[in-house]
Amino acid sequence: MTNWDARTYDQEFAFVAAYGVELLDWLRPQPGEKIIDLGCGTGELTARLVDSGADVLGLDADQTMIDAARQRLGDSAELRVVDAHDFSVEEPVDAVVSNAALHWMPAPVEVLGCVSDALRPDGRFVAEMGATGNVSTIMTVVDQACRESGLPERRWPWYFPSPAEYAAMLEDTGLEIRQLDFYDRPTKLTGPDGLQRWLEMFASDVLADMSPGVLNRVVELARPELWHDGAWWADYRRLRFRAVKLA
Repeated sequence: MTNWDARTYDQEFAFVAAYGVELLDWLRPQPGEKIIDLGCGTGELTARLVDSGADVLGLDADQTMIDAARQRLGDSAELRVVDAHDFSVEEPVDAVVSNAALHWMPAPVEVLGCVSDALRPDGRFVAEMGATGNVSTIMTVVDQACRESGLPERRWPWYFPSPAEYAAMLEDTGLEIRQLDFYDRPTKLTGPDGLQRWLEMFASDVLADMSPGVLNRVVELARPELWHDGAWWADYRRLRFRAVKLA
């Protein structure tokens, strides 16, 4: 379980929320709609949904993130600490949106079942997540540095599906794909220690038994591919989709 640092997340990894804003073009929230922000984090996208006039429910599994979202939003949105694998709502909603959260949820069929149950007929599900091949270079160099040092194989916390795999699961839960993009999105990291800071934020458990020397080796191995134009770049690949619940 990753221990989130909400302040650092907002300060050094603001690109997560910034890219999420693009989802609003796919969602097109309307005043008065009931919308769930699934994996709302510190609430930046939630705030934009509130600004659209929607009635928003923000859900996140991490209390620290919900506390930060509450500081940002006050009483303008309802916020709950909830496991996305097992959530329900009192009344069906018009839409569910999720940014950079679904790949943290290891049992996608359970999550999608909850999403489908929460939506009214013709309700929309719009999301972006890591897809197959996401951060593959980062994972490869960490694995290599650990092998060289005699450390055990890493257990990565993410689930990165192929578009076909995820589309099939959506359809199996009554959610019909209407729009889907699968693309490379190299993402600039902050500062000369950006790669190390990224690992500390998003893979803290993976680093737990790694000495500074092993981490330095990770940086050395990654530099030829991920350092250019004076910055570190994470090798992101993303899946973005819009689906509708069948009546």
